[in-house]
Amino acid sequence: ASEETEPGIGWYYTNWLSSLSKNTSMPTPEIGKRIIDDFVDTCARRTPGQGTTLSITDLAELAGTVPSKLNAFSQSISKSIQEKDYRTISRARSGTREFAASNRIDQIDLAHFAYNMGNKEGKELAETIRSAVKYNRTSSGMTNSYGLSIYFPYQSTRYVDKATQTYDAIGMDKDYAQAIREFASMEVSGQAAAGGSTTGSPIPSLFGTLLGGSPYGGGSAAGSGSGGSSYGGSSPYGSGMNEELIGQLLGSFLGGDYSSISGLSSSNAGFLQGRMVSEEETVQYINDNHLDTSALYWTENEEGKAVMTLSEQQWDLIHSLDLNLFYDDGEGFIDLGLDNIYSFDKEGNLVADEGKTWLGINNHIVPYYHLDTSEDGDNWTITGRVPAFLNDERVNLIIVFDNDHPKGFVAGAQTVYEDEKIEVLAKNLTEIADGDVLTFICDYYSYDGKYQDSYRMPKPVTVNGDLTVSDVLLPEGKVRLTYRLTDIYNQAYWTEALNH
Repeated sequence: ASEETEPGIGWYYTNWLSSLSKNTSMPTPEIGKRIIDDFVDTCARRTPGQGTTLSITDLAELAGTVPSKLNAFSQSISKSIQEKDYRTISRARSGTREFAASNRIDQIDLAHFAYNMGNKEGKELAETIRSAVKYNRTSSGMTNSYGLSIYFPYQSTRYVDKATQTYDAIGMDKDYAQAIREFASMEVSGQAAAGGSTTGSPIPSLFGTLLGGSPYGGGSAAGSGSGGSSYGGSSPYGSGMNEELIGQLLGSFLGGDYSSISGLSSSNAGFLQGRMVSEEETVQYINDNHLDTSALYWTENEEGKAVMTLSEQQWDLIHSLDLNLFYDDGEGFIDLGLDNIYSFDKEGNLVADEGKTWLGINNHIVPYYHLDTSEDGDNWTITGRVPAFLNDERVNLIIVFDNDHPKGFVAGAQTVYEDEKIEVLAKNLTEIADGDVLTFICDYYSYDGKYQDSYRMPKPVTVNGDLTVSDVLLPEGKVRLTYRLTDIYNQAYWTEALNH
């Protein structure tokens, strides 16, 4: 079975069928190994850079050994949340190998997650899984893929109820279902206490006002239009959160107002019932473990650079950090996306990027969105997406950076399905051929902070040979940049915006 969605070229049958015809007594495990080897080798040759995983699992051994270890592991998760250690679980989950990441379906490698937890129950579960997986091969960039994936919510909680109902229907032990309910409950509680995932937007920072309504009020971050101070010195979130406000927001949410959480409604919020952690304990935990949004502004260091200062304890609440760049075309702002570009000075302060270059394909500046970073020792892989039309089909181009390709390359195109109800994913990436036409897509905002539309950018690219990925100088003009910080509850915040 494959953990990752498979490349669109299908399996390679020639070699193993030829071998089987010559020796019809070939043992089943040997046949499986040859199928896997042919599949991975062919994908590496024909679709380099696309994630490939395939494994053989002894289902009898799995059924006999894994359930008890999974139950113990699940109980340890629920216990940790009760004992006010949600942060450890969140950190382990956010750092776990995820599959079909751009689709946000929350499929992760179970053994890697178990290892990341760093406890006895996790190690025993991971080793038991690896014993049952008899053969496992992956492409070079698919590190920490041990052969068995599972659903564990983080990117979205809309499927928690459906997953737990399925587990109950197939007779799975209730401990795992309870663990993901406990985790999801604390995650969305943290989001609700911060105003909700639906408020996660660069708009407040970009335009200097919390359009759409923040529970925290807020000062002007950087003016409006093309003006504004370089170092406004004020957070777009105003004075931040306090225990009383957290209690009010959380009380409203747990009372049935789910409008602040994207994808959540009364029809799929059943996991919030029967929590082991009381509302009072949840409020106290979030109050003790939340990002100080009042600190998300810039000052100037001794070198004259814009820097943002957070304490070590605050940085420990941050899971990811991405630069969000907007180009002013004279009528509004083009959103050029999110890239994991950041640096720190000797004092440990975040140093703002100068906003002079952005990612391009064949020297065309394109919107780029960072998806995932995986590290395993000295090996690393960064993936991102570029929204586009491939001929007339809406796709995301998948960009891969790794040890062998530090400047990046286009791995292929992934079809975008507009219907959010689609839960079974098609095969992975489509190959791009000579003669194909790529038209890139960008989000556009007017000066008064209104999202206009997603527009096709001018100058389509007609493919002729390999596509090149590089940093491209932005045209002369004004840019506005901000950083997106994502915390342990998977809630996004944006810093005060800077003009260049």
